[in-house]
Amino acid sequence: MSIAQSIVIAVPWLLWLAYWIATAQAVKATARKETRRSRTWQAIPLIVGGALVILPDPVRPALLPDMSSVGYVQFAGFAMLIAGLLFSVWARVHLGANWSVSVTLKDGHELIRTGPYALVRHPIYTGCLVALIGSAMIGGTWRGALGVALIFASLACKVRVEENWLTGHFGEAYVRYRREVAALIPGIY
Repeated sequence: MSIAQSIVIAVPWLLWLAYWIATAQAVKATARKETRRSRTWQAIPLIVGGALVILPDPVRPALLPDMSSVGYVQFAGFAMLIAGLLFSVWARVHLGANWSVSVTLKDGHELIRTGPYALVRHPIYTGCLVALIGSAMIGGTWRGALGVALIFASLACKVRVEENWLTGHFGEAYVRYRREVAALIPGIY
C-alpha cells in the first residue's frame, strides 16, 4: 500500500476523530464505567488493527505515487469509508448525551431505539466496521483484512460487556430489544 492510499484513508478518519473529540464533553455524568484494564485490553487490537489497515508498506516504492493500484475496488472502498463514518456520526448524534467512548452507564441513561438504533443495537460500531472494510479495500492488502478482523474481534468483546450492562440496567426492555434488533449486522449478528 502506498503513502497516497494511506493519506486517502487517514484524512476522513482524522475528520471523524476531530468531530468525536469536539463533541465528547456534551454528555451526561457517568454513573458506572468499565475498568482501565478492560479498556486497555480492548484498545490493543484496535491500535494494532488500525495500524495494519492504514500504514503504508515499509518499502521505498510505497512513498511514490502509483495510480496503477487505483481502480473500482478503491473507489468502492472510499465510498464505504465515507458511508460508514457518516452512519456512525448519525448514530452518535442520535445517541446524544448518553454517548461515551468506553463502556459506561450514564446518570439518567436512556434506551435509544430510534434512528440507526432501530437498525442495529450498536450502529456506531457498525458504521466504523463498514468504514474499516472500505479502508482495507482502498489499501488492497491482506494485512488490511487482518486489521479489520482484529478490530471486529475487539468490538465484539466490547459489545458483550455493553450488552450485559444494558441488560442489567434496562431489564426486560433491553432483552426485548436484543430479540428484535441485531447487534452489528442486520439479519446476521
